[in-house]
Amino acid sequence: MRSRLLGILLSLMTAVLAALGVPLGAAMAAAEQSKVVVDRMDDAARFAQSLPTQATAVKAEPAPAPAQGDGGRLHALVGEVQRYHELYGIKAGIFHRDGSAVAVAPTDWQVPSDGSAAQAFQEAMDGRRSTNPPQVWPWTPDRTLTVAAPVVRDGDVIAVVITESPTGPLRARVLHNWIWVGAGESLAMIAAVLLSMRLTGWVLRPVRTLDRATHDIATGRMNARVAPSSGPPELRRLARSFNDMADNVLIALDQQRAFVADASHQLRNPLAALLLRVELLGLELPEGHDAELGAVREEGVRLARVLDDLLGLATAEHARPEPERVDLADLALARIDAWRPVADQRGIRLDWEGPAIAVGLADPIGFGSALDAVLDNALKFTPSGEVVRLGVQRGKREVTLTVSDAGPGLTEEELARIGDRFWRSPRHQNVDGSGLGLSIARTLLLAGGGSLEFAPVTPTGLSVHLTVPRPR
Repeated sequence: MRSRLLGILLSLMTAVLAALGVPLGAAMAAAEQSKVVVDRMDDAARFAQSLPTQATAVKAEPAPAPAQGDGGRLHALVGEVQRYHELYGIKAGIFHRDGSAVAVAPTDWQVPSDGSAAQAFQEAMDGRRSTNPPQVWPWTPDRTLTVAAPVVRDGDVIAVVITESPTGPLRARVLHNWIWVGAGESLAMIAAVLLSMRLTGWVLRPVRTLDRATHDIATGRMNARVAPSSGPPELRRLARSFNDMADNVLIALDQQRAFVADASHQLRNPLAALLLRVELLGLELPEGHDAELGAVREEGVRLARVLDDLLGLATAEHARPEPERVDLADLALARIDAWRPVADQRGIRLDWEGPAIAVGLADPIGFGSALDAVLDNALKFTPSGEVVRLGVQRGKREVTLTVSDAGPGLTEEELARIGDRFWRSPRHQNVDGSGLGLSIARTLLLAGGGSLEFAPVTPTGLSVHLTVPRPR
């Protein structure tokens, strides 16, 4: 989300800078060219004023009497045009209407016959200054800038002053100005990036906090809340509403758990009294009803086991343990010793493989109870003569205790449902149990910050992974 929001903000800023920078660059190029054109117009006007009357006589008409000093002025004009060309590198010339040169530099330059230069000459012949030449850009190195101005005597155009300038200096100045504009826009873009990062961080900080709190609640840490933080008012209100919602949900769950615990506790006494009456009634029944009496006893014991498991589940859900440093290897070996008589009675071997020490952050009582539930489940479904293997693996951030049995295993659909309350595989309905053992184990691990996961074993069996964080 941060990347998408930054992309939107930076795209908008790029569009704004482009909308400002492109017209500004074009305006700067046009201004630089206008300065050059105005300067060339002034030069052309000065040459036109310096043109003596004798030099403007048209060949088709009788030449007027030369005025005193006209020859010297014409010679001075020719020299001035040549020095102008040598000093500035600009072609300059004064031409009669028929195209013959009055004063020109370089000496072999003639009236342009095509292109924009010919158009400018024709406009001057028509009695008006040439229009602004096409815009010169830094990427047009072969362009020249042609400016033409008419020489008017008594209302008639008698000659044309024309200049043709190289555009190298003009292009260099335009490019230099563009570099400054680009540098300014780059600084503005850097500032926009930094500001956008601060802005997105300010906007998304409550969202990230809310996301972490939601994940914590989804994984069983119901006491997670969103701490007050900066950000837009709407997101701060959303954080407060989320905390209120989490409080109400926790109250509802506590009430539900309290009801389950109370119901389980209150039902145990009536159930015990009922079983006692059944036993007393069995003493008075005639012979031949032992099968029915045994079935009633079995159902009563099963109901008592379910009530005990419900009470254990409610107790586990109410638990708020503080994880501490626990040697899981030592704890696992102790539970193996406790379950070994049961395994020996059923002809099952318990094997241990792992490091001598594996320290994790866990509630020792809760983790031990979860391991008991997993071992009980493994011993129920492992056939006689097989092995239940236990091991510990230490990762960078967690420690995992694995219990693998050699039972019939589960299908993919069944693996997706294992650990649900009261769920049992249809293939294992004849095995004793209430379907709450693994649910209790998962609840105990989640309360201590751990997790419970399941995976198939090749060729057959089930692998249960009890994972807790590793201390820093």
